[in-house]
Amino acid sequence: MSRSRGDAGGRRAAARGIAGLVPLTRLMVFGSRLPLTRTPGEAGLGFEEVVFEATDGVELRGWFVPAGPEPAPTVVWVHGWLWNRLGNVAGLVPFPDRDVDFLPATEALHDAGFHVLMFDLANHGESGARRPLTFGPWEARDFAGAVAYVRSRPDVIPDRVGAIGMSAGGNTVLYGAPGAQPMKALLIVQPTKLTVFNERFARDRLGRFGSLAARSMDLLYFLMRAPLPSRQDPAIPARRIADATVQYVQGVGDPWGTMEVVENVSAATPKSLGVVRYPSPPGRYEGYRYVMDDPAAVVAFFRAHL
Repeated sequence: MSRSRGDAGGRRAAARGIAGLVPLTRLMVFGSRLPLTRTPGEAGLGFEEVVFEATDGVELRGWFVPAGPEPAPTVVWVHGWLWNRLGNVAGLVPFPDRDVDFLPATEALHDAGFHVLMFDLANHGESGARRPLTFGPWEARDFAGAVAYVRSRPDVIPDRVGAIGMSAGGNTVLYGAPGAQPMKALLIVQPTKLTVFNERFARDRLGRFGSLAARSMDLLYFLMRAPLPSRQDPAIPARRIADATVQYVQGVGDPWGTMEVVENVSAATPKSLGVVRYPSPPGRYEGYRYVMDDPAAVVAFFRAHL
């Protein structure tokens, strides 16, 4: 009898795992569009609606928040997977997440004399489509387009451009920065090695079926003629960021990323300041609170290096 109940429980768990595999795989490959619910005006900031192109022609949309009319250094925000230019709104994805708000740090940077560009990556927010998501290699075209756009503005000091990259946005900056030189200062929060992230994330959400989902990613990307997840390592492009000072941040309670991965990327970066071990409670999204809880540290980094 107990064996029968155990078999039934195993079948139910298998059914839940299989049912969850398809929507999670779809999100990882094709993404989702988080709607814009606010503007910088709600933080009392003036801003411009801007439209520019990625280096492959995909239309990108965002906001330029000027510190004033005079030429100034500029910080480019690069958001994470399934987010938009504002950050993240919790509760709209089938896994535990938290709100991530870019406006407090944007306001602090503005008040410190930095222009700020907030924009949506391809397949996110209001920007155009490029599929599949590659979590860095193809999104680097968006970052390069954003940097080219701000450098085209007369109110931007072209050799004083920096960036904040969050999660997959951190990978995007690492892949894009070598082709967008000169970059001066990069703040990279919880970057990932895709095979490690996919395995840990999928197993956490799907149990033993998570490994199946993670292993299937290479085949999907091969069929879509996209960069294979198993061949991605952000430490490789990080070695080519010769001029920028880079500060890494990793939450100690992150269940899907690892401190070891971030430390390895940091060790490969020529001018890395090392890894801030942010004392976050358990959860991936808790580590992103670094930019919300300590905007003064964000400003201090860019004041020192940009």
